[in-house]
Amino acid sequence: MEEKEYSFVEHLEELRKRLIITAAFFLIFLIVGFFYVKEIYNFFMGNQAGKLLVLGPSDIMWLYFHIASIVAIAGTIPVLAWQIWAFVKPALTPAERKAALAYIPGLFILFIAGLSFGYFLIFPNIMRFLLKMGSGLVTNAFTADKYFSFLIDMTLPFGVAFELPLVAMFLTTLGIMNPYKIVKIRKYAYLILVIIASMISPPEFISHISVAIPLILIFELSIFFAKITFKRKRKRMELMALE
Repeated sequence: MEEKEYSFVEHLEELRKRLIITAAFFLIFLIVGFFYVKEIYNFFMGNQAGKLLVLGPSDIMWLYFHIASIVAIAGTIPVLAWQIWAFVKPALTPAERKAALAYIPGLFILFIAGLSFGYFLIFPNIMRFLLKMGSGLVTNAFTADKYFSFLIDMTLPFGVAFELPLVAMFLTTLGIMNPYKIVKIRKYAYLILVIIASMISPPEFISHISVAIPLILIFELSIFFAKITFKRKRKRMELMALE
């Protein structure tokens, strides 16, 4: 009993260490992001004419913090993935360790791909649609708060969503997830994704559909790749049993 309790305490200490390392890297990337806020700001402004408005000094700090946070999240993802891998590594077989390690670069690449998808495709299309709706009715004068809140809502969820296929494959490799069981609750998953899409997109039907459809497609891709991983794992186990 004492040995098991000591082992559990060791696991908690190891988890604490991994979380501290991840938090430290997040802080480092956050500081780096602050140094490059102006360059990132100019990139995100794109073709937006004129400068954004601020309604108070605190809005400037808000702008710096949120832009730096995007840099910190993007930079911390591979670190977080590595720390998770290092934490679960002792419980994995050599084949599972190799497979899990291969997922780490992919998480970062897919996160950037998701951000790019949201920024270059979803964001400008919804922006043009909304501006066209207000054409002749209102004068456009965006505050930094509203503009970047909208931008983050349109890009960050896709950065996270694009990682779902790799996460599903990883969980399937570890035996935590069975894609064939997930398929049985597909309709509930669709409902949840539509609700998420309505929460993160502007309150009108076109925006909801523009966000919901990519999320559903990503979900289906996650199931598809998880099934491939599941079949390969089952074949591997059958071969090992024969040997």
